[in-house]
Amino acid sequence: MKIIKPNKLNRGDKVATVSLSWGGAGDSDILWRYNVGKKRLQEEFGLNVVEMPNTLKGTDYIYDHPEKRAEDLMDAFRDESIKAIFSCIGGCESVRMLPYIDFDVIRNNPKVFIGYSDTTVTHFICYKGGVSSFYGPSILAEFAENVEMHDYTKHWVEKALFSDSVIGAIDPSPVWTSERLPWVEKNKAITRTLQQNDGYEVLQGTGVAKGHLIGGCIEVLEMIKGTALWPSLDNWKDAVLFLETSEDKPSPVYVEYWLRNYGSQGILNSVNAIILGKPYDNQYYEEYKKVVLKVVRDELKLSHLPILCNMSFGHTAPMMVLPYGAMAEIDCDNKTFSIIESGVV
Repeated sequence: MKIIKPNKLNRGDKVATVSLSWGGAGDSDILWRYNVGKKRLQEEFGLNVVEMPNTLKGTDYIYDHPEKRAEDLMDAFRDESIKAIFSCIGGCESVRMLPYIDFDVIRNNPKVFIGYSDTTVTHFICYKGGVSSFYGPSILAEFAENVEMHDYTKHWVEKALFSDSVIGAIDPSPVWTSERLPWVEKNKAITRTLQQNDGYEVLQGTGVAKGHLIGGCIEVLEMIKGTALWPSLDNWKDAVLFLETSEDKPSPVYVEYWLRNYGSQGILNSVNAIILGKPYDNQYYEEYKKVVLKVVRDELKLSHLPILCNMSFGHTAPMMVLPYGAMAEIDCDNKTFSIIESGVV
């Protein structure tokens, strides 16, 4: 399927924030953190940030009104003055927006959309609309990072969203953290503990593999299987499949079950490579590798399929930005990962 790239962002652009899943950005005890993230977008990226009508109505309202979340998303795409849409945070049930989505609105108004985790649902909404979106940071988490944003995250936001040049080689982050510090205002001056990152690990495969990027949070992808959002098999052909797990830290046996379904659909036989994000707290790192190999290598006999692990995207910080549909390249022999085109035009 032909994917439309959105226009690049420029300093001074008007962008909108949306709450498409959990509505905590508008809760009285978390609003301060939303404001930190908003201020970073304004001061460090030079953007003019506005909220959609329901963005800050809080957890209860957002949960009760999936149609209003969808309305915000549709109106943000329709509004020609808005150049990008930033997800406040993930959650667990944004799939409830699906009955209220007009895919033509997205197709006819391509623009940058970014987020991760449960925002995977909206990425596949954009994908079905034929528009590339960006698996990357959210307002409440990465943009509102305690003390300051990670330089690694800032760099890849700039490179992916503000430049129409080839994104190029993406080195692993030298550090990582998923330390859980409660989102209370007194903690905003406390830097989360960083740990040394060991870099990319080649689980199997040799040589160079290329393909368009498609994937997301593996638990969230389970919610859209069998819905209108799930792509037909030809969309997975020759792809680089990216998968990561959330802070729920799913048991390895469930990851095994889910991957077996990808195999049964023919998806794992169709893709050119798989990349896996570092697990939250690095928990189940070895166990996840074992079940991936069990399904891919042992059951499906795909011992040639390149698999790259310990990638810096998803639920650990800092993070890179992955544009859906963009061509990526994995060099197994040199343990490198590149995006070999721009994410925007």
